[in-house]
Amino acid sequence: MNELAGSVAIVTGAARNIGRAIALELAQGGAAIAVTTRADMKTAETVVEEIVRAGGRAFALAADIAREDQVKHMVEETVARYGRLDILVNNASIRPEAPIESITLKDWRQVMSVTLDGPFLCIRAALPHLEKSGHAAIVNIGGLTAYTGAAHRAHVVAGKAGLDGLTKALAVELAPRGITVNLVSPGLIETRREGAEPEHRKGRVLLMGRRGRPEEVAAMARFLAGPDARYLTGQTIHVNGGAFMP
Repeated sequence: MNELAGSVAIVTGAARNIGRAIALELAQGGAAIAVTTRADMKTAETVVEEIVRAGGRAFALAADIAREDQVKHMVEETVARYGRLDILVNNASIRPEAPIESITLKDWRQVMSVTLDGPFLCIRAALPHLEKSGHAAIVNIGGLTAYTGAAHRAHVVAGKAGLDGLTKALAVELAPRGITVNLVSPGLIETRREGAEPEHRKGRVLLMGRRGRPEEVAAMARFLAGPDARYLTGQTIHVNGGAFMP
């Protein structure tokens, strides 16, 4: 299928794991992709190369989504290159772990700056262009622990729960402008991580007998960005193999 042909998408945190899979999936659907990363440009360029080899259009761009000036440049550069913007995927996130008594205010604000402030800044910068699309979609990427809780992740859980609230608020506000806003909440996904296995992953019951693949999350993001999801907005879609059933 080529249902996203003619569309342009920004995917934040797209150099690896779920973000990479989403960038590749949207490109497979026909969208031109801005593959953005805070610092891992070498890996982001490999994603671009994959897309181009498959016949798609993409470019890599470094942007710290916690910085308003860099977010503005990210959006302006994408529109200057491709002439429009139709899809925004807010995927970038950080997930440190620490007991609540060890989390400093600086630590707290660092997580919030990426997890919650970043999507806010990206949406605000992208909005004038999304309004012109006629079929714009914002897809936020949440997390399982926003609904189940997790020890040593107070800042991460709070940020992801806030992103769920932002999704619902903007779905109401932006529906009259023809923009859908949804959230995909991945469960335990097989991703490449630095450091030890997160505590909240240990002992989880996996009804499907396995962890999910980034491509399974990406498929949902592609659907929400496409023409068959125009009557879907304000929703949280859980891709977790039954680990959490709301």
